[in-house]
Amino acid sequence: MNGPCASRRTGAFLLLHRVVNLHWKRVRIMIACDTQTVYQAFGLRLASEIPLRELLPAADQESAADATIRLTDLSEAWSARESGDDYYAFRGDELLLRVPDTAVFSIRGGNRIGVHPAPGADESAIRLYLLGTCIGALLIQRQTLPLHGSAVVIDGKAYAFVGDSGAGKSTLAAAFVNLGYPLLSDDVIAVSVRRDRAPIALPAYPQQKLWLESLDGLGMEADRYVPIYESKYAVPVPARFCSAPVPLAGVFELTITDAGNADIRPLQGLTRLPTLQYHTFRRFLIPPWGLERWHFATSAAIAGRVGMYRLSRPAAGFAVHDLVSLILQTAEEGEKIPQQ
Repeated sequence: MNGPCASRRTGAFLLLHRVVNLHWKRVRIMIACDTQTVYQAFGLRLASEIPLRELLPAADQESAADATIRLTDLSEAWSARESGDDYYAFRGDELLLRVPDTAVFSIRGGNRIGVHPAPGADESAIRLYLLGTCIGALLIQRQTLPLHGSAVVIDGKAYAFVGDSGAGKSTLAAAFVNLGYPLLSDDVIAVSVRRDRAPIALPAYPQQKLWLESLDGLGMEADRYVPIYESKYAVPVPARFCSAPVPLAGVFELTITDAGNADIRPLQGLTRLPTLQYHTFRRFLIPPWGLERWHFATSAAIAGRVGMYRLSRPAAGFAVHDLVSLILQTAEEGEKIPQQ
């Protein structure tokens, strides 16, 4: 249709196009580096256009990266998605993730993360999702198992604390860090299985995320740290971080009990495998990519090689120091792995 109405529609479209392009240019100026920086985290070299201040820059900035993080216009890709979900969409080996008021992310092929920031988005919120769900999806695509938890190093071996949100995983790891034990990872633990089936825990980055209640219980002053969201704080630990891969020796599933005392029990037989599968970070991504067989085989390999325990803490009180004592005693006695 020609005429005044068509002209007005064309003019409105061109104006919208200019506004989108102007926003995109401003985003690239405000967030992007002049050049990419290569970071080392989760056993990967990550070349990013977005500054990731939580991560350690790689010593070698020239060698090829394992994965790239780039600012990308994903507006058309998100609009054209076939899924009716408001947050996730799958296109072959690509995951599209939309976080309202923050960004649309694309994770593809195990080596590419695209970021389309929303207008006025908080850079710290973008980094939060980049280093959480996006990295978790990337690890799954690369068939490296991401466990949902924290890990510390005791006598040269890695011990992972897994559990549901709010179980106290990060608090427990922080208690170990305060005692001088190195942090290996917080929130996402990347585990690789070598050809000899030995599981290796890969270092993430030197920062924890702790609730105000945890800081108070551990005697840490909240005003020394930067709040991330609500009453959760970023706690850097650069001096107490293990930056090298470490053999995984034990997995502790942290649960909450109504009993008055902390307790630890070995996980036996058939309970070990589903525990690892359940605590895989963003495990809902595995079926759409047809990775169930890999997930089973990797979880089984780990379950057969490490000590696994259920660690119960009382719902009332602050029993983290009792939990630390139980874990140290267990680690000192050595891993008694039940025969499968």
